[in-house]
Amino acid sequence: MVGVSDWHASGPGPDPAPAPVGRPLLSLTLAALMDDVHAHSGAVYLLTPGEQVLEMAVMAGLPRAFAAPWERVGLSAPVPVAEAARDRRLVWIPGEEEMARHYPRISVVLPYPFALAAMPVATDWATYGAIFVTWPGTRPTELSDRERDHLSAACDRLAIRLERAVEEGHPIRPEPDLLAPASAATVAGTLGTVEAARMVARLPYGLCALDLRGRVTFANATAAELLGLPVSGLLGTQLWASVPWLNDPVYEDRYRAALFGQQETSFVALRPPADWLSFRLYPSTSGLTVRITRARAVARAGGGGLQHGDTGTRLVTISQVLSLAGALTEAVGVQDVVQLVADEIAPAVGSQALVILGSQAGRLHVLGHHGYPDPHVVERFDGMPLTEQTPGAHALITGVPAFFESRRQLEHLYPARDATPDPMAAWAYLPLIASGRPVGTCVLAYAEPHPFPADERAVLTSLSGLIAQALERARLYDAKHQLAHGLQAALLPHSLPSLPGIEAAARYLPATRGMEIGGDFYDLVPTSGEAAAVIGDVQGHNVTAAGLMGQIRTAVRAYTTVGQLPGEVMRSTNRLLIDLGSELFVSCIYLRLDPAHGKVVMARAGHPPPLLKRPDGKVRVLDLAGGPLLGIDAAATYPTTDVALAPGSLLVLYTDGLIESPGIDIEDALAGLAERLTEIGDRPLDELADSLVQHSGTAEERVDDVALLLLRTRDI
Repeated sequence: MVGVSDWHASGPGPDPAPAPVGRPLLSLTLAALMDDVHAHSGAVYLLTPGEQVLEMAVMAGLPRAFAAPWERVGLSAPVPVAEAARDRRLVWIPGEEEMARHYPRISVVLPYPFALAAMPVATDWATYGAIFVTWPGTRPTELSDRERDHLSAACDRLAIRLERAVEEGHPIRPEPDLLAPASAATVAGTLGTVEAARMVARLPYGLCALDLRGRVTFANATAAELLGLPVSGLLGTQLWASVPWLNDPVYEDRYRAALFGQQETSFVALRPPADWLSFRLYPSTSGLTVRITRARAVARAGGGGLQHGDTGTRLVTISQVLSLAGALTEAVGVQDVVQLVADEIAPAVGSQALVILGSQAGRLHVLGHHGYPDPHVVERFDGMPLTEQTPGAHALITGVPAFFESRRQLEHLYPARDATPDPMAAWAYLPLIASGRPVGTCVLAYAEPHPFPADERAVLTSLSGLIAQALERARLYDAKHQLAHGLQAALLPHSLPSLPGIEAAARYLPATRGMEIGGDFYDLVPTSGEAAAVIGDVQGHNVTAAGLMGQIRTAVRAYTTVGQLPGEVMRSTNRLLIDLGSELFVSCIYLRLDPAHGKVVMARAGHPPPLLKRPDGKVRVLDLAGGPLLGIDAAATYPTTDVALAPGSLLVLYTDGLIESPGIDIEDALAGLAERLTEIGDRPLDELADSLVQHSGTAEERVDDVALLLLRTRDI
């Protein structure tokens, strides 16, 4: 504990009542509060006038860099201080597992054993901000009544002071942060006596002192020799900045872990070319003492990474966590999430297999798995009622993670598992909680018995929060994707009618970006002795475009059925689109085909021109008369063009997605389509349709959807 007298602040003791508003009110209040409840760090936030934002006004006990991501937080942000101010209540987080469960974003950045309390600074009429304080993870898991009283009283007194300051027109400004005084940079100043300094100099191991910011304030000669730098080159610097081979986030993370948890930590590092050194960190509220020795034995295959406990397993570093978080944001569907967890997270934590479980209608569902040689071992859980006594269901229902270091531990709680053929030997069952509710369970399995120390449990629980958010987004995307494709399939023809004198084939391909849905459409409508065909493209690639496409296709069918001519069908559809008030436009080609008389009448509304392959093999682009896009001008007219069609002629109607490709001129793309048609145009229509869409310039990466309608005349 650091008393009030230890801080870089002057003023009264725990009761700040006599202090006028002009004094460092926030600093004094925070220092006194931390002294009263024996906290080792804390901060005061003030609500920014005119904004729903909390801004850190002063921090004490630890460098502000530790809380840098939360210097400014929105009142609606999922962090304890915002929740305390928003809900006007105490928020208590007793340890790293609770932090990971409820605030995974914080736990990712600070995966250390510490407890936190956040309280609102508010009167009955107004909220002025919030305070948080932290303790090492070794403290009791419950706040005592005394601690609650001190926290509440300090916040109430501060709220009254802030209210008075506002009334008097003296707004409170941010104040300098409070850190315990750094040790002096001289040996005598640090150790008190010359004799003590001589004693330290005689020690056979390296010894150095770091302040709260990680800067070296003292180093003995042995430390300098082991690190390969003179003492003068170390003083005032951070070890990971001045010693090149310590420039790794892993080692800085150990310094942060020691200060936050106020617990001894250690790591080994390789000093090139082949010297392994052991670093042991002893924290206090004023800094760290670091003991440096030569490591007796280090497994070379394990490298110089950070290790925990006695397992020899590397912890996931901050840089790895950030990389994993970035990778998960790129996951689109559920299977993408499963694959990313298998490729990125499982190897990082030493797991050999994984299962992602979800639930629906009171039953477990296996959303994906990886690493199990026999898939039946996993798939037998699919459809199992949530009421079954299984660790996966229990984690999903309760939201509490479970760690089993061996098969014996698992079978002790779940005896029915002794008959299962699961080849794994240890398991971590991590509930996936997003938006305050469980969305699934991530099961990490290990081929050998595997201990789960507290720091590893905290990291795994933190990662489960990231996986949960990615899984929730992915399931929502998959649901929208299925809905969109169902809608698209319902709005397009299930099959084309068989008509005398006409062969027909059609294809539709969704865009490969976004929701993979669009407004491209086609239809073939039988009429008396003739056939009507339409192909069009509604602007956009979303459900709105698909819905409007269905309305347009239905309208064209209706106008065709009542006997309107091609130009009239286009005019009626144009007026309907304007009457609907849609902001989307539509390109379209409508035609009336008479195979008995060998002709076709066509009308065009801003659509790419069709191609005609004659029986002699020649291909030409039909330059049709036309009008503007549908939905622009209610008075627009759409002139028609008559084209002769001998038996064996082939009409190719398409949307722009078939020919448009980044970096390719539209005329060149159209010429390429005509050339392709010349080469393969005599093939059966279904084979021809498949070939045209597969060999288009956008076959693999489509920013637009594609519709294709082929019509070939034949002798009646």
